[in-house]
Amino acid sequence: MKIGELAKSLGVSTDTLRYYEQHNLLTPSSRSESGYRMYNQVQQKQVQFILRAKDVGFSLKEIYELLQISIDKHQHSCEEVKGITLQKLALVRARITELQRFEQSLSKLALRCCGGTESADFCSILTVLEDVDGTDN
Repeated sequence: MKIGELAKSLGVSTDTLRYYEQHNLLTPSSRSESGYRMYNQVQQKQVQFILRAKDVGFSLKEIYELLQISIDKHQHSCEEVKGITLQKLALVRARITELQRFEQSLSKLALRCCGGTESADFCSILTVLEDVDGTDN
């Protein structure tokens, strides 16, 4: 099938498929005599794999690693796959912690401000953000 047919069957754009090709996640099975990229079921399954991996938060680099393992499973172990997954989980947990800290800080800032229609000359949020020495927490 041509790139447009593959894209339509998977609900993605042809640009997405070309992007995956540029990042070595996808390679056409062949090219037609007129130069069209041709794909088969193997590439269709690879794109489905990429999309599922992307949906659970893996980066393109991580997806590339997982795809390489998936393509040559007998040369790899579950330990490798789990290691990649646990590394990603640790990053996600760290990001959640960071976002919770942001939420707490923003909540404190919002509580300090009256939110009225008066001039922002004395806005407590701006005052805290402008505090150069960080003493007004």
